[in-house]
Amino acid sequence: MTAKKFKPGDWVKIKGNPNAEKMEVIKYIVKKDPLIGAVNGNTYVECVYYQNGERFTVTAHQDRLVKLTEVGGFFKP
Repeated sequence: MTAKKFKPGDWVKIKGNPNAEKMEVIKYIVKKDPLIGAVNGNTYVECVYYQNGERFTVTAHQDRLVKLTEVGGFFKP
């Protein structure tokens, strides 16, 4: 079983993409592999970000994300 790298409220970005949006971790989700049918509940994270006032959610594997040291809200002056 893989350890969880993030907790709800952590700020993350997608690794290797300098233009990626800053996202907030919402929760870990259960994801079913369509090929083999295995259920994985410890490694996929649901994140949220806002762009032009519209809310978007992203589901990503925790290994594709990097935790940000600079934390703060979406609307930083």
